[in-house]
Amino acid sequence: MLKFIVFTGLFALGCTGNDIPKSIPGCVANLIQQIKNQGVWNPPARIYRYVYKGQIVYFVPQRCCDIPSTLYDENCHVLCFPDGGFTGAGDGKCNDFFTSRSAENLIWQDTRK
Repeated sequence: MLKFIVFTGLFALGCTGNDIPKSIPGCVANLIQQIKNQGVWNPPARIYRYVYKGQIVYFVPQRCCDIPSTLYDENCHVLCFPDGGFTGAGDGKCNDFFTSRSAENLIWQDTRK
């Protein structure tokens, strides 16, 4: 019985404040779950939805130093790495992302400590 109580308590703690939104594509929900399976990023992970070149895209900002940010299409195919990496300038495939994007919407933020 004690194991059940401990498991239930840990499960409940794991579900507070960090839920995956229901109104996003399944592949983005999977991406969020992959992030949640890792340690907490510094700064904490965030995923934004934008319109870029007429399509819905999902942007995961860089988490540290030489790790690039990633831009995904609505099927979670990587379009480019807008910034970060060793040069800080990403991969150069979408240099206009930060000036051309619109309709910013923060769809998820990791609230774990």
